[in-house]
Amino acid sequence: MSAHRHEVGRRTLFKAGLGTGIAAVVGTELFAAVPAGAAPSATFPWIIDCDTWGARPPRGAIQITGNVTNKIILHHMAFPNVTDYSRDQAIQLARDCQNLHMDVNGWADTGQHFTVSRGGYVLEGRHRSLETLDTGAHQVISAHCPGENGNAIGIENEGTYITETPPDALLDALVRLCAAVCQQFRLQPWDIFGHGDFYTTECPGTAFYRLFPMVRSRVAAALATQQPDIPARRWPDIWRFVDGPVVKVAQYLLADLGYPLTPNGDFGYDMNAAVADFQANHGIRVDPDATFDAATWEALVPTLAKDANGLPANALQYLLGRKGYDDVTVSGEFDHSTMKAVQDMQRLHGLVPNGKVDVDTWCAIVGGSVRSAFQY
Repeated sequence: MSAHRHEVGRRTLFKAGLGTGIAAVVGTELFAAVPAGAAPSATFPWIIDCDTWGARPPRGAIQITGNVTNKIILHHMAFPNVTDYSRDQAIQLARDCQNLHMDVNGWADTGQHFTVSRGGYVLEGRHRSLETLDTGAHQVISAHCPGENGNAIGIENEGTYITETPPDALLDALVRLCAAVCQQFRLQPWDIFGHGDFYTTECPGTAFYRLFPMVRSRVAAALATQQPDIPARRWPDIWRFVDGPVVKVAQYLLADLGYPLTPNGDFGYDMNAAVADFQANHGIRVDPDATFDAATWEALVPTLAKDANGLPANALQYLLGRKGYDDVTVSGEFDHSTMKAVQDMQRLHGLVPNGKVDVDTWCAIVGGSVRSAFQY
């Protein structure tokens, strides 16, 4: 899991050692730590708990956040795409992952909350993740994505999905797990995102990303979600503790409006001020954490069509390149290759493939979900 070398995040500050049982984390309210103690779940007996797969004890107490869980983040493990789909392989996978995270990355425990094997087995990752899923109150603080470890459930999927897609058994188990997480933490299918939406990484893989509309639709069907209840758009809520490609897109768009920002994907203090000013000037509540809520995104994204140029075109082309459209270059000119890539993204998300980058198309391209993508 070479891309996953982060614990709570680089802007995290521990004011007291784990041995005290009390810690304060920037952007994350903590409850007092309680020693880890795994136990099988009566509610979710199909999830293999830490004791059953033979997890090592964590280094110190496992922390529980006081934040509200607001999303699921999917990952691939960058492990081999094995053809051994057995339970024994799934258990060895969990052990290998924990060893990597503790011995190589130097973390306290496995980074993610849950792991899904290519054979369709679901395993508890970090200790107490299954316990907190049972209660559905507050999640374990994890180490799967900086800035999101206190408010997002992280799910690792065995394999590497840059060019290949996960096997059916993995997808079936993932849908079942996501539906359970949504039920317990009061989330919705449109709250499912990928690691690359909040961090500069190839994870969860461009081929896997293309399956997200299907995965969200299957979770919606499993939850019996009614079509009228699906929001028009759900945007990635980047904020001042998140860096990455989507932040870079926002910087391009703000710079186009005259804000002195360098599009580098780093959500620095200069961006905090720019976001606050933009929100104030557009009648949007100024968020102390510079969170890009739906109102901020929808006031910011411009409509682009053939012959558009400048920084917004750069932003579009940059992200399309990261989505696997290798023939799209960041030229600032809305050319034929850009148009074809936009149309392909529109088809993938159930939008009219007219090549016009409207608010729905922007939302889909930056990793969000649109109502038209839910087809079941």
